[in-house]
Amino acid sequence: MWTIDTPTGTIILVGEIAAVPKATPWLPERLEEATAESSRVILRATPKFSPGDVFRLIFSGGKITKLPDRTNAGDYLSADQRERLAALEAEYDIDYDRRSFLMTSFDLLARRLDFDDDITKDATEIVRKAAKRADVPITRPERFRGEDLLDDLAEAEPASHIPCLMAAMTAVEAGPAVIEARGNAWRKFDVAGVMANPLEIALGTCWPWTDDDLGEEIRDQWTGLIEDAAGDTGVTLAVVPLRVLAEEGGVLDQLETRGFEIFGPDWR
Repeated sequence: MWTIDTPTGTIILVGEIAAVPKATPWLPERLEEATAESSRVILRATPKFSPGDVFRLIFSGGKITKLPDRTNAGDYLSADQRERLAALEAEYDIDYDRRSFLMTSFDLLARRLDFDDDITKDATEIVRKAAKRADVPITRPERFRGEDLLDDLAEAEPASHIPCLMAAMTAVEAGPAVIEARGNAWRKFDVAGVMANPLEIALGTCWPWTDDDLGEEIRDQWTGLIEDAAGDTGVTLAVVPLRVLAEEGGVLDQLETRGFEIFGPDWR
């Protein structure tokens, strides 16, 4: 947690990581207590999908899940990059040649590395339930429309997802040990250790975080909400993705630049 004292109250920022392993010992009870004593909480929003978005996905799904017609991975990757992918294809007996690089990356992380298997509740869920029990009001950033997200994915050039693929392959090549190492760094307040972990790098290198428009909008939403909270009385508790808080030029850097004094773990 980081704290920011304001003329009228306090802001508590909780750096959240996705998919906390059950093997990572931490104390959610402290987060529940902090939530119950807060005046308000700020939590991330989930995208808003409509029935029409389902049909949109059906008709444009090929653009999202596969490479353009008559192309394959070798048309976009260097010889060394294709060789690395071929080694993983052989190891897992799977053909990624026609899959979009984003879908390949998700498959590598979720099914081959299994980073989101055997996990516990994340900080957002802990705080959401605690706030509901304590009748603490919840504020969320504006929800992204499913239509906009799907259009963004369908229009993205295949090459734009190559950095995501490279990071995902690095995480998978490093093996399952990176999952536990990331969780342990998080619970020990080793922010630099989390940010340097191959799994965290992969998650932060893939869409939507590295999309020029979406990624920037996500960061601006959080910075704006926290800056607005500086004018509120009492305690505001915000659960924010750690990568959004601690990355170079992220929310913590932006808040510090704007004159806020931040107390807590070193994030650089």
